[in-house]
Amino acid sequence: MPLSTEHLILFGLLLGVFGFLLWGRVRYDLVAFAALILALILGAVPVDAAFSGFGHPATVIIALVLIVSRGLFNSGVVEAIARVCVAGVKGIGAHIGLMSGVGGLLSAVMNNVAALSLLMPVDLEAARKGERSPSLTLMPLSFATILGGMVTLIGTPPNIVVATVREEALGNPFRMFDFAPVGLVVALVGVLFVALIGWRLLPSGRQKENPAAALADMTGYVFETAVSENSKLVGAPLHEAFPLAEEHDVVITGLVRNHVRLPGSARREIVREGDILVLEGGAESIEQFVGAARLGSGDPDKQVELLGESMEIAEAVVPVGARIAGRSATDIRLAYRHGVMLLGISRRGRSFRERVRKLQILPGDILLLYGAQDRLEHAMQWLGCLALANRGLTVLQRQKAGLAIGAFVLAILAASFGWVYLSVALGAVVVVYVLFGLVKPTEVYESVEWPVIVLLGSLIPIGNALESSGGTALIAQWILSTTEGLAPVMVLAILMIVTMCLSDVLNNVATALIAAPIGLEVAERLSLNPDPFLMAVAVAASCAFLTPIGHKNNTIVMGPGGYRFGDYWRMGLPLEILVVAVSLPAILYFWPLSG
Repeated sequence: MPLSTEHLILFGLLLGVFGFLLWGRVRYDLVAFAALILALILGAVPVDAAFSGFGHPATVIIALVLIVSRGLFNSGVVEAIARVCVAGVKGIGAHIGLMSGVGGLLSAVMNNVAALSLLMPVDLEAARKGERSPSLTLMPLSFATILGGMVTLIGTPPNIVVATVREEALGNPFRMFDFAPVGLVVALVGVLFVALIGWRLLPSGRQKENPAAALADMTGYVFETAVSENSKLVGAPLHEAFPLAEEHDVVITGLVRNHVRLPGSARREIVREGDILVLEGGAESIEQFVGAARLGSGDPDKQVELLGESMEIAEAVVPVGARIAGRSATDIRLAYRHGVMLLGISRRGRSFRERVRKLQILPGDILLLYGAQDRLEHAMQWLGCLALANRGLTVLQRQKAGLAIGAFVLAILAASFGWVYLSVALGAVVVVYVLFGLVKPTEVYESVEWPVIVLLGSLIPIGNALESSGGTALIAQWILSTTEGLAPVMVLAILMIVTMCLSDVLNNVATALIAAPIGLEVAERLSLNPDPFLMAVAVAASCAFLTPIGHKNNTIVMGPGGYRFGDYWRMGLPLEILVVAVSLPAILYFWPLSG
C-alpha cells in the first residue's frame, strides 16, 4: 500500500506528539489535543468522530476506576491492612518483600498511583523508626505497585486500552481476570527480584540520605516584631501583608495581641498598632521585611507560644499533573488563597530555602508547607500533592470500610460474570460511594486525572483514523519486512521490547493506544492468534522502570527517595530483562500463537 497524503499527515502528527512528549516542556494532554485539532483541520480525522474518544469505553472506565480508588482510600481499610502487615517486621529485606507484596495486591484492584500514595507514608514512617534512608525501599515499592497493576483489567490503564482495542477488532474485550495468568507470573517474579536482589543494586553512597527529613530540619529564625504607629500594615487585614513578606522570603506565622497568640494564622485579622507579628526566615530577609513594612521590635521578655497548637508543618510530594507543577507558590497565590506558606523545597536531594516562593515547582519535588491544621489538607488537595506522612489530616471513614469493599466486590463479580458492563458496574459503585458519603461530590471531579482523560480522548480518534486509513498496516508491513526470516516468537519479542522502550519515555496510555493496533495487524498478517500480541503490548506498556518519567509512581518517589535520573536503570534494566524473559513463555503458554 503506497503512502497517501492522509498517511503522511497522521504519521507527522504522531511523530510530533512523540517529540513533544520526549521534550517534556508542554503538558501531554495539551500536545494530544492540539494534534487532534490539527488532524481535524487537515481532514485526517472526520468531523463526526472528532470527540468520540471522550465517550470511549476506555476513557470512561479509567475515570471511574480513579473515583472508586478514592472511595477505597477514604474508607481507611487499605491503610489499616498496610499498617497491620508491616507492624513488627524486622530486616530490610523482609520489609521490602512485605511492602512490595501488599503494594502489588492493592494495585491489582485499584489505581496504582493511589496504592503508592497510601503505602508511601507507611514506608517513610518505617524508615524513620528504623533509622535508615527511604531510598532503599521507595523505588522497590514503586516498581511493585506498577507490577501489580498487570494482574487485572482495572489495575493499570494500558490493560483497559488493550481490552477495548480487542473489543473493537474482534467483538469481545479481555475480561477482568484474563490478564491474571501472565500478570501474576510477572508480578510474583518481579516482586521477588526487587525484594531479594533489586534494592541491593541502588547506589550505596546515598543510602543514609533522607531528603524529607533534611528539609524538615531546615530551620530559620523565629522573630517577634511590633507593629508601630507608622507601619504600612496598620488597618489592613493580615493576609494583605503576605505578598510583601513573600517578596522578602519571610513567612508570617502568627499574630500576638495582648500577650495572646490569635488562633491559626489570623490571616483575616485587622492589624492594629501594638500587635506583634511572628516571623520565620533568614536573619537578613527578616531585617529587610521589617524595614520595608516599617515595623519595630518585640519585647524579648514577653514569652508567648509562637507556633501555636493548631499550626503545623507538613511535607508533600508533587506528582505529575499537579496544579502547582510548572508554577510557583507566588503564581498561584498559595498564602493569600489558603493561608498556607511554602517554607522549603527539596529537589533530588538538594534543599532550597531562599526565594522558594518564586521557584518553579517540578514533579518529584518535596514541599515543606506551614499552616493551620484544618487548612493543610485542603491546600494539599487543591495543589494536587501527596502527603509524605500520616498526620491525621484526612478524616477516614473506617466504619464504612465494609460498605466500600462490599460494593466494590459485587461490582467486580457482576462484571466478571457478564451480568453488566464493567463501566456500568463501576458507575454503580461510584453512585453508592457518593450516596453514603464515602466520596464527596467535589472529590468525584478531583479524583479524575483529567490530563489522562484528555490524552485518551484526543489520541483515540487519531488512532482510529490511522487504522482505518491503513496506516497501522503499513507499520506492520515494515516490521515484518525488517524481521523477515525470524520465527514468530522473535517478532513477538521485538514488538514487546520496542513497546517497553517507548513506555519508558512516553506516557504508557499513549504507548498502548499506538502499539495495540500494530500488534493486531502483525498477528493478522502472520495468520496467528492476535491475543498473545495484545498481551505482550499490555505487559510491555506497563513496564516503565528505566526512567523517573516513564510512570507517575517513579516520579512521585524521586524526591522522597533522593533519587537521580540515572538511578532507575540500575534496578530497572535487569527487571525489564527479567520481565521479557518470564512473560514471553507465560504468554505463549496461556495464549498460544496458533490459538
